[in-house]
Amino acid sequence: MKRFSFTLTELLVVISTIALLVAIFIPVLRSSRQRTKTILCGSNIKQITVGLFMYDSQNQTLPLSFGKTITVPPPGGYAGYNEYDRMGWWWFNFIEGFYKKSDAKTSVVQCPSKRLTNPKLNNDILCGNYGVNRSICKSFDDRQSKREEFVGTPLSTSQIPNPGKTLLIVDSGYAIITWWHAADNPPVTLSNGIIEDTAYISGLKINKNRNLWPGQEQDAIYGRHPNKTVNVGFADGHISRIKADDLFVEKTGESYKNKTPLWVPK
Repeated sequence: MKRFSFTLTELLVVISTIALLVAIFIPVLRSSRQRTKTILCGSNIKQITVGLFMYDSQNQTLPLSFGKTITVPPPGGYAGYNEYDRMGWWWFNFIEGFYKKSDAKTSVVQCPSKRLTNPKLNNDILCGNYGVNRSICKSFDDRQSKREEFVGTPLSTSQIPNPGKTLLIVDSGYAIITWWHAADNPPVTLSNGIIEDTAYISGLKINKNRNLWPGQEQDAIYGRHPNKTVNVGFADGHISRIKADDLFVEKTGESYKNKTPLWVPK
């Protein structure tokens, strides 16, 4: 019986066809995976926003962005690394059931799309995930002077005049963020000496000129989500995916454009 076999030409055609199909479908699969991660990130932001609102309902105030309670560790232990992170309670520690150090890799406070290239920063839950707006969730203290506006008692959602236009939580380079990090000319120059000062909005245009830590560049400059967008939770509870540059705060004369009510509730 005569056996069927491919000629060399036919074999080359088959190989070329397979290679063409792979070249077509790999970018499609990569794009689909990226969109899935973006949707999951938005879901995380939604859950966090609900958690912040629940805390507000129970305490008549949103949680501190950072609370210096060294003597009483949060459930699961302190987040971050004491070489460069402050040891205390971060905003996610105040919301019951949101974070334990043992399950950080599957935590709702971890962005699935972050792009940190430094393994230690990538494993630090405070880096490259989500940041709360310190104009709302104020902190116990600050490492730098001249930032008194971010220190004190956190606001309640009822104290925010334009909650639908005011940012509460966003894709961020660090767990706390301020309008200073989104400004082209902040009141005080930010350095990379303290990791809190290298907080950023992922994909914001000014990040290419920022003082960043090694390993933050890709996440900060090129962004996490398609078209350099970020997921944002607003103070009225709604979630939006918007261009990172829509959060840019530009200095114009003695004032700042886009600062209020987006960042500073007034």
